[in-house]
Amino acid sequence: MRPLGNIVRSALFGALLLPLCSFVVAQVSEPIGNLLDARATDDGVTLRTERANVAITAYADDILRIRVARGPFGRDHSYAVVLEPRRGLLRSSEEGGALVYRTNALTITVTRTPLRIHIYDSAGRLLNEDDAHLGTYWQGTAATCTKRLFADERFIGMGEKAGSLDRRGGSFVHWNTDHYAYGVNDDPLYASTPFYIGIHDSLTYGIFLDNTSKTTFDFAASSDNTNMSFGAPHGELNYYFFGGSTVAKILEEYTSLTGRMTMPPLWSLGYQQCRWSYYPESEVLDLARTFRQKKIPADVIYLDIHYMDAYKIFTWNAERFPRPKWMIDSLKAMGFHLATIVDPGIKVDSSYFASREGVTRKLFVTYPGGENYTGNVWPGRCNFPDFTNPEARSWWGASFARLTEPGVEGFWNDMNEPATWGQHIPDAVELNGDGETTTMSDAHNVYGLLMARSTFEGTRALLGGKRPFVLTRAAYSGIQRYSAIWTGDNVPSDDHMMLAVRLVNSMGLAGMAFAGPDIGGFSGDATPDLFSRWLSIGTYTPFFRNHKQYGMKRQEPWSMGEEVEKTARRSIERRYELLPYIYSAFDQTSRTGIPVARSLAIEFTTDEHVYWGQYQQEYLFGDHILVASVRSTDRYADVYLPAGAWYRMSDDTYYPGGRSALVDAPIENLPVFVRAGGVVPMQSVVQSTSERPSDTLQLHIYYGSAAVTSSYYEDDGSSYAFQHGAYHRRAIRFDPARKEVTLAAAEGSLASRFGYINAVFHHFPGKASFSVNGTKADAAADPSRPGVRSVLFRSSNDNIQLHW
Repeated sequence: MRPLGNIVRSALFGALLLPLCSFVVAQVSEPIGNLLDARATDDGVTLRTERANVAITAYADDILRIRVARGPFGRDHSYAVVLEPRRGLLRSSEEGGALVYRTNALTITVTRTPLRIHIYDSAGRLLNEDDAHLGTYWQGTAATCTKRLFADERFIGMGEKAGSLDRRGGSFVHWNTDHYAYGVNDDPLYASTPFYIGIHDSLTYGIFLDNTSKTTFDFAASSDNTNMSFGAPHGELNYYFFGGSTVAKILEEYTSLTGRMTMPPLWSLGYQQCRWSYYPESEVLDLARTFRQKKIPADVIYLDIHYMDAYKIFTWNAERFPRPKWMIDSLKAMGFHLATIVDPGIKVDSSYFASREGVTRKLFVTYPGGENYTGNVWPGRCNFPDFTNPEARSWWGASFARLTEPGVEGFWNDMNEPATWGQHIPDAVELNGDGETTTMSDAHNVYGLLMARSTFEGTRALLGGKRPFVLTRAAYSGIQRYSAIWTGDNVPSDDHMMLAVRLVNSMGLAGMAFAGPDIGGFSGDATPDLFSRWLSIGTYTPFFRNHKQYGMKRQEPWSMGEEVEKTARRSIERRYELLPYIYSAFDQTSRTGIPVARSLAIEFTTDEHVYWGQYQQEYLFGDHILVASVRSTDRYADVYLPAGAWYRMSDDTYYPGGRSALVDAPIENLPVFVRAGGVVPMQSVVQSTSERPSDTLQLHIYYGSAAVTSSYYEDDGSSYAFQHGAYHRRAIRFDPARKEVTLAAAEGSLASRFGYINAVFHHFPGKASFSVNGTKADAAADPSRPGVRSVLFRSSNDNIQLHW
């Protein structure tokens, strides 16, 4: 006989082993299998394999959708996609036993045994194909698509992801996470945009996986450089393929699919001051007065959570802010706009209107069975709106009347990953909107997107034709239609400052052009040099906000002494001088999807230097300005200037492109360069965008050997009249062969707000004389800058030609 203890141990071992065996059996890989048949549809084709259904649909000649389901296709719904498929784009044939489908730009070959998808460009060059060994397969409910890895392939994009510009060798998870004081290589962060761009053999393509669950991407991190893969724990492998011939073209395609940002209010491009928290009312007004007294330009002041009554959304603390409208009117009189924080957690309190209405109208997320889910955040026990429910979105948007009526115009959406103490709302929590019940495992990543959508749609309706400014921390693909985004709770360090540059550039590669970090770092105290350097980089960052955590040292521009104040003032003044250039860049973004802050990989895709670690913090700001970010401890910088030629903005020093240069980088002079041939419109310094600049637009034109076309744009900066033609846009072409700069006739019905243009010619050859529309013009020399001359002339909407 065996001892009783051994029998018990054996029984326990067997009991443990049985579920383990079941688990192992359940996780055996199941490949997609062989093709069984194909059926044409109105906008594509449906393929059936031994284990799956596959649909290929054309949305444009260079945009395909590939949808893979293990069984029948589920509900066809996307919060990200706004483009509709087009009929008749796919032409089918059979060649060599394979099925072939063509658009005018792409060829899709489907091999049968097993099913594999191969995509070629119009010249027959292979862009992307399924991995021969693995292809698409399932383990339990988890689906994975494996793609061939090309020898020289790079991967860029993925949005708010830390690490290197080239994602090859890394793996990433898309799961919106409240990640306080994240490390410089931590993943995931606050936003999920599962979209990347592949680059190989001087070819480019893009893939967007539109599955809102916790998706994963492995860029050859664990495949011995043979393949890359992406997958989801459940649901369909629903991905879009972009076949654009350049990175810029792929971004145009991606944003045509997921939507583009509309023009923001001009004031939101100015300097923004934030702290957790400014209160009471008197402190807020004193802050505004100090900016004006010190002549440091600024447009926005934020109120963090302490403005509310017991942290209840859409309320005011009567003791701290007894007169919201009077205070906001006083701020507006000083040229300030007010932005207030809003979190999704609704305090459980039957005496509180939002709680009472949400419960009565069944607007909150629930446990299975219908009881409202409750989690703890700032107000204590909270319910959370079900933003998948159109009624809840409408209710949320209308509730902003309690903020817009006193005059709030900026709306800061925070804690919308969604975040609760403990960091995890159970996956089984249910949302019941937009046609069917879903769970938090699928809705988690779109919660922030839908909250921002609700905020934008509601406040736009309330503001009487004015553009709202919406800011979010959490996001999913398509967020650019509704909101700006910031990079969350960062840290005051040089490493984080450099990471912030890479994050903003990467977010631009995922459609999020209006992005920026907390200048100076949120969670901790910055050194004076770090703050000064970061603020100078912020000048050339789309979203320009200084924000600091509760309990930390003050971080207003004057808080660290006179020298820092002087440097800060000049950095912020330069931002306001550049507003015509910056606003024109945002117009370009709204029309094409090209970001404002641009990774050098967009234009110089095949230049290996732009992927080197020491140069990844360089970027283009708009078409023509190159920014070389430098650590606060460095006074010299190794800068790489790509093809072309460049002038240092601060002193007009000329640098040939395609090589590196060692340049000085004092704290007060960040290395910033302008492309030869580039045109940079500037204005006089103003204290806010409410103040009218001088009547003269400064048009800086930098001589080069190649023709360059620039774009200039104006509208009223606040309304949607531009959507009905009330704008002023013109192309500006520099053509050295013709010795000509042409300001094309303006598009739109709006006259420029500038009555005069001062063309500033940088380093034009010899002692050139200038003419305007054939009439000789007197050129004024700049005694402080040899080689710089200017010609003043009256602005008009007609074609203007400058010759030398």
